[in-house]
Amino acid sequence: MIANDLRVGITILHNSEIFEVIDFFHTQPGKGGALVKTKLRNMRTGTIIDHTFRAPQKVEQAIIERKKMEYLYRDGDQYYFMDPETYDNVPVNKDKLEGGVEFLKENELCTFVSYKGNVMAVELPDFAVLEIVETDPGYKGDTVQGGNKQVTLETGAVIQGPLFLNVGDKIKVDARTGTYIQRV
Repeated sequence: MIANDLRVGITILHNSEIFEVIDFFHTQPGKGGALVKTKLRNMRTGTIIDHTFRAPQKVEQAIIERKKMEYLYRDGDQYYFMDPETYDNVPVNKDKLEGGVEFLKENELCTFVSYKGNVMAVELPDFAVLEIVETDPGYKGDTVQGGNKQVTLETGAVIQGPLFLNVGDKIKVDARTGTYIQRV
């Protein structure tokens, strides 16, 4: 493919690394050929770079495979997932998991991002519904605006939640930021 065909979401090979195009802009300077200015996110490290390509320049597209896998259990820094189609167990090191791992519970579906069979990253769900296992008791009349208290969830994560929450309540948590959203 040529640089003129770049669009948001396309993954390319650039300097022996895989990048995802997160922004692009075609420009025609006063003299010379057209340019494609891009913002690229490194799929391995997550760093964002700016790079300018000449419009007719050839760019190698990297075909990324995304597959749903079911989380099974954790053993140290290894997280084990199962392919729901073949029932194969796949161990993944913690550094491949994107944020929110403390909210990951068993049997959750996650998305594996791989290139030529090598797992590059595991995208975790953005939201989690978890049960409260430990907190101070809530009192009648406590409201959402009344303040916050510590809440320990079934995965062991500790977050801040409103005063009216009790042990056994199920709550929805934004796993990207670790914040309480609502009682379920």
